[in-house]
Amino acid sequence: MFLALKEIKKEKIRSGMIIAMIALIGYLIFILTSLALGLARQNTDAVNSWGIDNITLNDSANVDLRQSIITQKQVGNLTADQALLGQAPVVVKAKDHANTSAAFVGLKPDQFIAKNLKVSSGHQATRVGEVVADDSFKTKGYELGDTVTFNDFSRKFKIVGFTQGAKLNIAPVLYGRLSTWRQLKGNMPGAYASAIVSKDAGYRTKANGLKTYSKATFINKLPGYSAQNLTFGLMIFFLMLISLIVIAVFLYILTMQKLPNYAVLRAQGIPSKMLVGATISQSVLLAAAGLILATALTVVTAFAMPASVPVAFDVPILASAGVGLLVMALLGSLIPIRSVLKVDPVSVIGG
Repeated sequence: MFLALKEIKKEKIRSGMIIAMIALIGYLIFILTSLALGLARQNTDAVNSWGIDNITLNDSANVDLRQSIITQKQVGNLTADQALLGQAPVVVKAKDHANTSAAFVGLKPDQFIAKNLKVSSGHQATRVGEVVADDSFKTKGYELGDTVTFNDFSRKFKIVGFTQGAKLNIAPVLYGRLSTWRQLKGNMPGAYASAIVSKDAGYRTKANGLKTYSKATFINKLPGYSAQNLTFGLMIFFLMLISLIVIAVFLYILTMQKLPNYAVLRAQGIPSKMLVGATISQSVLLAAAGLILATALTVVTAFAMPASVPVAFDVPILASAGVGLLVMALLGSLIPIRSVLKVDPVSVIGG
């Protein structure tokens, strides 16, 4: 460690360049990770808030809640662990507000999703013409008591409450009555609900034409969800790989330039183990300094980021990304070690 600190202090400019590169790469990794988490949560926040273990849909709906139609006969008798819901895409319209694409979710007030719905302000919808909206509607200028309409639907609805984390497939959710969902569907013959959701992990439907899926399967089938996560995952992986290459190249160049110094130390009886330890310690110190700077930049960004940007700064996950970057630094430090171990004092000094 002592040799590593002395080398970093002596090579301030080069060490500073490495720290700056690691900081920028780490910052980009942290921001991309936060963006991936934010987008993933905006796909699944509403589903996770329902507290369900599985969902039953029409088996011809391709695991798409929007395309699923369930009849009253198929529903049968439900227990307290099951609930009905209906989802329909809507365009929310209001005077002096821009049109907003949203997802209307119809619920039955006597079932567990409606009962457990937590409002951040206002109150739950107790009447047919009332809705509870996702908090993101506040950023669009909506307030409690505002009147809205959906698509070309003539009926008006009053926002009586706001709730946090109510997004489904990135669209903000408005919770209302299941009977309203049926009207939005144009009173489609036989349409009773979109899905049966259950808190009982062992629940499986026996009705013909329906199929029960786990919550994980349903989420992974959300349009674009898996592709989005895979894209961000590959981007983060390649950034990690780039960090490995950058650290390895810089350390290799520094090691080659310091071979005469290492040769002198070897001639004085300094064991190779100490020189290898100095190389690895230098790599870890540079990576740690870069991560500290990247963390500081990320904290500043978290405070400065507008609420409309879909990011989620999850400390444990970001810490894991930081540990991954440190591992890349350790791997990068192993590449120049061979040169350190094979340094020949006679050939280097004498040459």
